[in-house]
Amino acid sequence: MPLPKEITDLIGKVIVSTIYEVEEGAIARFAEAVDDPNPLYWDEAHARESRHGSIIAPPGFFGWPVKRSGEPEDRFLLLPALAKAGYSRILDGGIEWEFFSPVRAGDRLKVETTLKNIVERSGKTGKTVFMIRETKYTREDGEMVATERHTTIHPAS
Repeated sequence: MPLPKEITDLIGKVIVSTIYEVEEGAIARFAEAVDDPNPLYWDEAHARESRHGSIIAPPGFFGWPVKRSGEPEDRFLLLPALAKAGYSRILDGGIEWEFFSPVRAGDRLKVETTLKNIVERSGKTGKTVFMIRETKYTREDGEMVATERHTTIHPAS
């Protein structure tokens, strides 16, 4: 069965748009949770004297979502449509990150996820779908802070 048009029509489109807010206390709690003692994440005096000039977030921490808009999230549209097409299983195919600029306490980030591609392939074990999504994290001033490319693998059920 070919991939549903409702999915393939989303290729190249923003499927989720969210605003994240980065709070200083959340940065410190995240750094503590991942056991990263770097004082840039919690010591204001140390951070102020650094080349960054203020508290920054550890790579991979972007704050908390506060406002969501745009198209329906993939878990509400893409995954059920894939399951209906016979691809109900999901495996993590990996995440690639590019970091461009440190995230700072007080930042508001626009977070947009685009469905970059979705392809169906046949192999020895049957058909499999590969879905690639790209998420861009951008400050309000337009400066890109990071890009995430996430691949999920959906073997036929």
